[in-house]
Amino acid sequence: MKAPEVKRIRADQRELALSVLTIAFAADPVMRWVFPNAHNCLRAFPEFANAFGGEAIEQGTAFVADGFKGAALWLPPGVESDAEGMGNLIAEYADESALKDAEGFMEQMAHFHPADANCWYLPIIGVDCAHQGQGIGAALMKHALQHIDGAGGSAYLESSNPRNVSLYQRHGFEAMGVIQHGSTPAMTPMFRPAR
Repeated sequence: MKAPEVKRIRADQRELALSVLTIAFAADPVMRWVFPNAHNCLRAFPEFANAFGGEAIEQGTAFVADGFKGAALWLPPGVESDAEGMGNLIAEYADESALKDAEGFMEQMAHFHPADANCWYLPIIGVDCAHQGQGIGAALMKHALQHIDGAGGSAYLESSNPRNVSLYQRHGFEAMGVIQHGSTPAMTPMFRPAR
C-alpha cells in the first residue's frame, strides 16, 4: 500500500482542514463532553479547532494527508492557542453540566504543558472517520516529527481519546499523567523529548 502523501495546509484551505477535523472529532470523548448536542458541536467545533490550533496554518506548520482525509495543526515554540476564543466558544455552546468542570480541566491542561522553550505543541490531529485505520494519522505524525527532530525540538500533546495513545507511543511520546476534573473524561498528556 502506498504511503499517504502529506502536504502543508495553505491559507485558502483552512475551511477544508477544519471540516475534516470536525468529522474526525465527531465521537471524541472530550469534545462530545463539552458539546454533547450535535447541532452545537457542528456549529462550534470548526471555530474551536481554529482557535485551538489554527495559527499553525499561518506558521506553515499545519499538515494535511491524502486530499484532506486527515489533518494536523502543530504550534511551533512561542506560538499559542487562542485561549480567549476557545473560552468564548465553550461559554456559548457547551453543555451546562460541562461548564462547572471546564475551568478546572483547563487549569490541569496548563499545568502539564511543558515549560521547554523549544517544545512544539500538537493541539489537534484527526482523521476522517471514513478513512481511519489506513496509516493517515501515522503519516501525519511522522512528517511533522521529522521536521521537529531536525530542529532539535521536543513535542507535546494531549490525547483526548484513549484509543489514540498507542499511536503516539509508537512515535516516542510518553504519558505524563491524567487530566480529569469532576465529570470530565480522562485525557492523557504526552511528551516526546528532543532527539
